[in-house]
Amino acid sequence: MARYPSPSILCESMAKTAISALVQPESSLPERHAPAHVGQPLRDFTADKRLLVLSAMAIVVGTGGAAAAWALLHLIYIVTNLAYYGRLSGTNVDPGGSPFGLAAALVPVAGCFLIGMMARYGSERIRGHGIPEAIEAILIGRSQIDAKVAVLKPLSSAISIGTGGPFGAEGPIIMTGGALGSLFAQMFNLSPAERKTLLVAGAAAGMSATFGTPIAAILLAVELLLFEWKPRSFVPVAVASLVAAIWRPWLLGPGPLFPMAPSPTVGLIGLLLGAVLGIVGGLASGTLTQMVYKSEDWFQRLPIHWMWWPMLGGIVIGVGGLIEPHALGVGYDNIGALLQGKVSDPMALRLMLVKSVIWAVALGSGTSGGVLAPLLIMGGVVGRLLGGVFPVGDAPFWALLGMAAIMGGTMRAPLTGLVFALELTHDFNALVPLTIASITAYATTVLLLKRSILTEKIARRGYHISREYTVDPFELMRVQDIMAKPVDTLPAQMPVADVVKFFTDPNGPRRHKSYPVVDASGQIVGMVSRSDVVCWMVNGHPAPGTLGEQLGEREIVVGYEDELVGRIADRMAETQVGRIPILRRSDSMLVGLVARRDVLRVRAAVNSEETEREALIHIGAFGRTSANSTRHS
Repeated sequence: MARYPSPSILCESMAKTAISALVQPESSLPERHAPAHVGQPLRDFTADKRLLVLSAMAIVVGTGGAAAAWALLHLIYIVTNLAYYGRLSGTNVDPGGSPFGLAAALVPVAGCFLIGMMARYGSERIRGHGIPEAIEAILIGRSQIDAKVAVLKPLSSAISIGTGGPFGAEGPIIMTGGALGSLFAQMFNLSPAERKTLLVAGAAAGMSATFGTPIAAILLAVELLLFEWKPRSFVPVAVASLVAAIWRPWLLGPGPLFPMAPSPTVGLIGLLLGAVLGIVGGLASGTLTQMVYKSEDWFQRLPIHWMWWPMLGGIVIGVGGLIEPHALGVGYDNIGALLQGKVSDPMALRLMLVKSVIWAVALGSGTSGGVLAPLLIMGGVVGRLLGGVFPVGDAPFWALLGMAAIMGGTMRAPLTGLVFALELTHDFNALVPLTIASITAYATTVLLLKRSILTEKIARRGYHISREYTVDPFELMRVQDIMAKPVDTLPAQMPVADVVKFFTDPNGPRRHKSYPVVDASGQIVGMVSRSDVVCWMVNGHPAPGTLGEQLGEREIVVGYEDELVGRIADRMAETQVGRIPILRRSDSMLVGLVARRDVLRVRAAVNSEETEREALIHIGAFGRTSANSTRHS
């Protein structure tokens, strides 16, 4: 015969289930901590003395990033000499001058086969161009990069580029520098935010040392990697980038990487044509992004393991190298030739077509390599070809603008693109045209494409990244602007039996979910909620004594009317409290109450500012003005 629980046991079980379904009441929280630093004065920035510690550590990270750049570049040179010339040398050579003839087409195939093996049996994280992997480590991986990646990424990139891969070294160097910064940070007792700072510092140092562009490296960190602009992270990243720039003359040589003659003055017509170039560059950026991911989609439909995809990409690279040998490798010599006007139109067109195809196919296949140098080449060609029909300026000038436009549009980093072009060439005469081209290309891609070449890869892994930086509205509004007032309270002298009746009387008025409890002098002594009443009923109704006695010495989570809403929101999250009584700081008297819905109204107010449109000045029929507003949804 089945046995059923007694009514009292069943009632207790149902009550406990109801309690667990509610937000934890103030009386049942496992721990309660008083709000820390409640009286701390408000400041413009949240940085503290830890900034000095991180900046000191950034000096070490910057040195490591510079060393990584030097090592990877020379490793590429060694692999190129071995693969295309059969000799052991660390000098920079052109893979297009190989004496192997048609057999040179097999070199990329062999190199990409090795990369597929390394990715399959080493780490899949080495696939791709490096920056999306760094972003993913920052946002999802608590800024922790495996030591295996720090070793395999530069090695696989050196093999890829050294065997003819049409990639830049900067993406792998950024990833390697970031890995070194992350590994260094993991040796110390740091928070994930501090580890992120050192990871990005290493990435910026790698780029700064490679190109001699410390300011552009800092901007790259801000626009692509940090996801914030705080002194806590900005200053250490700047320190690392500058340290790497200081090391660069000893490691890789002084001066700009691609010096060019000062640009001519182009006047208003030239500035307008710069905007036209920016629009074309934005369209080209979208095309290049689509080519990469269409290629990736094609590879994913193949009925073979992804380990073999790079080798197929290597076949395309080898054939492309036979058509246009200058399309192989990093191609810094191509960038220099474009900026010096030494590339003819037919050669430029052939270089762009071959480079873009083999680059897109190789990236889609999962080969390891960077995107920055190829973008500069293809952007330079776009500018060079358009410059041939523009009535002002010369070929190097328009090639430079094309580079900034393609980089700013494709990577969605317009400030990085224009400053990068300036630091590469030291041609500051082109500042205004570069700004116009870069910003116009950026605006074009933002309006036409949902995601960039960097964030699309992350989105395909199931994550969404917002690239817009805004001030947190919770850090702008004070608690007194959102709190409910006046506040309904219950006296501490109220018997518990009356409290139970107060909450459970079906004929009474509708009650709030919780109430502050105050003593005879008006000082708050605690919070009582419906779930507290359920607990008392389960444990024995009615509980003896007064409400104040029942609450005992329970610690109270409170806020102050002059605090920022963000502090209250943080306190709610930390203590799992849904309502916080608000006190006046001068005498600790209760002046208001903040619930979760009050905090959410801040977000609603921000949405209203973004979506509600109004004309504040209305011109009447007879030329009179009025301040009456007209709202548009």
